[in-house]
Order: sequence, then C-alpha cells, then structure tokens
Amino acid sequence: MSSTNRITKPHEIIERALELSTADGCVVIADEGSSANLRWAGNALTTNGVTRSRTLTVIATVDGKEGTASGVVSRSAVTADDLEPLVRAAEAAARGAGPAEDAQQLITGTPASPDFTDAPAETSSAVFADFAPALGEAFARAREGGRELYGFANHELVSTYVGTSTGLRLRHDQPNGTLELNAKSPDRQRSAWAGRSTRDFKDVDPTVLDAELAVRLGWAERKIDLPAGRYETLLPPTAVADLLIYQMWSAAARDAVEGRTVFSKPGGGTRLGEKLSDLPLSLRSDPNAPGLESAPFVIAHSSGDDASVFDNGLPVPATEWIADGHLNRLSTTRHTAALTGMQLSPGFGNLILDAGGEKSLDEMVAATERGLLLTCLWYIREVDPATLLLTGLTRDGVYLVENGQVVGEVNNFRFNESPVDLLSRASEAGRTEKTLPREWSDWFTRAAMPALRIPDFNMSSVSKGV
Repeated sequence: MSSTNRITKPHEIIERALELSTADGCVVIADEGSSANLRWAGNALTTNGVTRSRTLTVIATVDGKEGTASGVVSRSAVTADDLEPLVRAAEAAARGAGPAEDAQQLITGTPASPDFTDAPAETSSAVFADFAPALGEAFARAREGGRELYGFANHELVSTYVGTSTGLRLRHDQPNGTLELNAKSPDRQRSAWAGRSTRDFKDVDPTVLDAELAVRLGWAERKIDLPAGRYETLLPPTAVADLLIYQMWSAAARDAVEGRTVFSKPGGGTRLGEKLSDLPLSLRSDPNAPGLESAPFVIAHSSGDDASVFDNGLPVPATEWIADGHLNRLSTTRHTAALTGMQLSPGFGNLILDAGGEKSLDEMVAATERGLLLTCLWYIREVDPATLLLTGLTRDGVYLVENGQVVGEVNNFRFNESPVDLLSRASEAGRTEKTLPREWSDWFTRAAMPALRIPDFNMSSVSKGV
C-alpha cells in the first residue's frame, strides 16, 4: 500500500490537497460529521441509528491580468484517490471563471488550532444515555394520561478543518442537538408541540415537555372559532427566533445600500442608527455565548453578499446588530465592507435577543386581559423584500387568553407581518431563554429569545390546517 493510500485523517487530506495544488492560492475545508437519532410514534420508539459523513471543499484562486478568479468544488465521501481530480477540478473552475468580485488576499497570521491534527470528534448513541430512560418514563405518563407522543431526537457533531496555502490550520467542533415532541389526543383532533435545542442532551427532560403538552391538550378540549383580524398576541421564544433569523438573513449591507431590503433608506443609504423599537432591545451574536457556542472564524463554502470564500479563517467577533433598540450593524464580508464603507461584521453562528425582561411566558399570560397565545409558526415565506413582509401559518395550538387565563383553543390563522415592523410595535419582552426555531431548525438552531407581546398582530385569514 502506498503512502498516499494511507492518507485518511482530515488534516492529512488537507495537507495532501494543498500539496497537490498548482493554483496561486488554495483553501481546503474538510467537514467530518456524525449523527445519532431516535424516533418515536404512539408512545414507542420506532427507529434509531448512527451515521457518518465526510465532505471536502477545495477553493482554488488564480491570479490574472484582470484580477483573481476562484473555483469551488465540493464532494462527499472523498478518499485519497479522489484528491487530485478534486483539486484539478477546482483549478479548472477557477481558470474558466472571470475575476471574482469579492477577491481578497487569503487570510494569514491566525494561530493554528492546537487540535488540528487530532481525530474528528464523533457522537454516538451514548449521547442519549440519560435521555432515553426519561423518554420511556414520558411514554408511560402519556399512556396513563390518554395521549400519544410522537417526535424525534437528533444529535450531530461536525468537526470542520480549514487549511490554506497561506498557512492557516484551523479546526472547530460543532455539536448540535434538537428535540421535537408532539402530543396528540387518541382521536387526532388535538395536537401540541414543544421543541428544544441542546448541545449534549443533558439539559433536556422529555418528562417536563410531556407535562407542558398535557396542559396544552387540556386547553384544547374547548374549541373557539375566531375570525381573522388584529389581536394582541404573545409570541413565544421559538416564534420570535424564526422571525428574527429571517430578518438577519435579510441584513446584508450591500443589499441595503443598493436599495433592495427593508434596511434600505428611501432616497438612498441605509437605516443604520435608526430606532427600530421603543424597547431596549439588543440583538447580538457571540461565538462564545454559553450553551450557544459557534465557530469563532469564518467557514465559507461559497461566496455571496453575506459570505466570501476569500474570508475563510477570518476571526468572528461578538457583534451587536441592534443596540438599545437602534440598528447598529449590517453583515459584511471584507469585500462588501470596503464597498459600502461599513464596519467589517462577518456572519453569525448564533442569535440572542434581550430586552432586560424578567417575566416568563406564563407570567405574561397571567398579565393578559384578552389576547392570543401562539405555540409556533411554520411555512414562513417572504412576500415583499422591501418591507420584509412575511406570511406563514400558526401550528399546533393557538389559545385564547381572557383575564389572565387560557380559556380554550382557537382555529389556526395565516399571518402577514414584517419582523422589523413587529419590533417597532412590541410592547413587552419577557426573559431571554434558549429556544429551538421550529421552521428553520434544519439550518439554524442556536438561538436565545424572549417572548414578545404584540398589541395588534395581523392574523390575515383563518387557516383550516392543524
């Protein structure tokens, strides 16, 4: 067996790919992933499993008379024999492309990660060692209470290695766990949902979630029909997260400067510095936020207005996007920061909204004279980028609150709202807590949000869905 065929470790693959490269610059990203999952239906486990994956991305840069071009090629299940064809494909893509608008010098000078040559971290079914018995207890309680539990638990661990021709050798291990639990009545006429985000399943208790869902199914025993209209509405943290994640996905500085987003100022310029809320809201990202830790450097597999392959390895600082209710930052790459004259604010791996509130959602319900309490949102879609008007549906429980008490479940609605406009109308924020965005959980899970009270949330039509 040749020495080349023995190249199997991520750092060895990166070093070999860089050695093979004949381009003027090269970035290699190795993503080594593993996942473990449990699924259940009708108060019984149905499936479980463990999977592993490997993806290698090669970014070649070629200098020419008119500028620097880039070529990006990604492939899965890469072996040592696949390396040279992959590197050559990236180089060919670069040589066949025109100059890259976002071209910059590759990052240098960042200290190497001390564990760069270590084996990738892996998850396994052991991550559920404490969770699985508790889930069995939740099944037993649900059977006794006449309800059925459905759902899944998934844990992923991705070790990302970044090596460049300029000497960067960086690594980040990202654990990511999600728990989604549905409780249904035996006749399937009542349904309630709860979800949690976790790094290791040590801080989630399915029996606690089952108890919450039992209460909600009890609320749903009384059905109340309400028409479309504007209602005082309590948005739980999961719904707030789904809305603000979409807002951040729409917060690229270049798009705002070019007049294409809600953050563009009529007549030219951006809304930076503008007051977005009367509440002292802080919307921030921090790679070191406890329980929400994310990559402390840029990992970019492709380029766009909010990411650049040339920025791979760029340190990601803590950033306050909204400060004391005012728009403080828009996202930039090195290229778009120079283009717009704004501060460099690369990406976000988590999102935290805080307004200094101390009330729990239950306490906010108790202080409500009449209004709606939502469970979650889904099927969120953009209607108008200029205002960031979104539409979507409520799901798994909309409850009517009167005089501080939940008095029954009402029909589902379609809503039409802009998260930016909602922040301007929010009259109260509860305490910030870690939450799982339901709609975007396949793409983004690291969020901490408060519940928000909206005096006039726009339920635009009645939805017959559940």
